[in-house]
Amino acid sequence: MNLSILNAFTDDPFKGNPAAVCFLREIKDNDWMQTVAKELNLPTTAFIRFFNNEYYLRWFTPTTEIPICGHGTLASAYFLWEKGFVEKEKCIAFHTKSGTLKVQLLDGWIQLHFPAICLETADAPDLLINALGVKSIYVGKSKFDYFVEVESEEIVRSLNPNIDLIAQLPVRGVIVTSKSSNSKFDFVSRFFSPTQGIAEDYVNGSSYCCLGPYWKNKLHKTEFTAYQASERGGILRVKVLDDDVLLSGKAVTILDGKLTV
Repeated sequence: MNLSILNAFTDDPFKGNPAAVCFLREIKDNDWMQTVAKELNLPTTAFIRFFNNEYYLRWFTPTTEIPICGHGTLASAYFLWEKGFVEKEKCIAFHTKSGTLKVQLLDGWIQLHFPAICLETADAPDLLINALGVKSIYVGKSKFDYFVEVESEEIVRSLNPNIDLIAQLPVRGVIVTSKSSNSKFDFVSRFFSPTQGIAEDYVNGSSYCCLGPYWKNKLHKTEFTAYQASERGGILRVKVLDDDVLLSGKAVTILDGKLTV
């Protein structure tokens, strides 16, 4: 079966967020997919299955299945277009555990149509304060993550959190963000998710489902260019609609092969 490794939210090799994409020719059970993801040891391995003229998509980190994954979805769509399984002018609808996710190619950018994620103001637990070790100007919580705004991009970039403490929080992960000091970008962020087996996710697409609405309310605009300030870095275009967020990025294939087991 076809297997590729791609970098998402970048068009530069060895930047962005790496994902493996595996095109299944037959049904595989959860244990098999988890074992493959652990063997490949990338932030996400995406498994695509074509059944009854529809595409089904699941995502696994090296340690667990996850309910939604932006960069794994982007990489999967790019894989299908580049391999010729789908014509590039056609939209792809993936059936996932988070509902149907639509992806299309627009002017060289891969656009993901994701649901917006609500954010509510929250008191910062001591674990979160101690884990980050920086002053926050806003703390919120979504159904997935804690959300923290800090005073500057420099703080975001230099942040060295205690991952062991973050792992004890009852959430998927922690988003840290600030307004960008670079005129090319509106805001920057980082994402830490040790409960998913990822100390820091290089570019976490789904976190922008609440980053977009948050910065919409703060900056009074609906379209942004954002930078994920991780070690590898990634660039996203973000457009906020009423109940949805359009995330756009690019991708590059690093390796093409076949899974032999």
